[in-house]
Amino acid sequence: MSSPQSLVSSTIDFVSGDFDALASHMRHCARAQGRWFSLRSQMQQVRSVAAGRIVTMACVAVLLGIGLFAVA
Repeated sequence: MSSPQSLVSSTIDFVSGDFDALASHMRHCARAQGRWFSLRSQMQQVRSVAAGRIVTMACVAVLLGIGLFAVA
């Protein structure tokens, strides 16, 4: 006689996943407190500002190309 599926023990391990996430978070915090923290922070700000401008300029270039193609 076979046992119902709901009574079979699960092999999912939640603890190791939580442990890995905590270890990753602790490494991130340790790196954030290093001597290059202020430089990395400034570079991250510059990258976020530049990324928005790059996408905007790419969209404008595509629209300009479409407009020139339509006129020609």
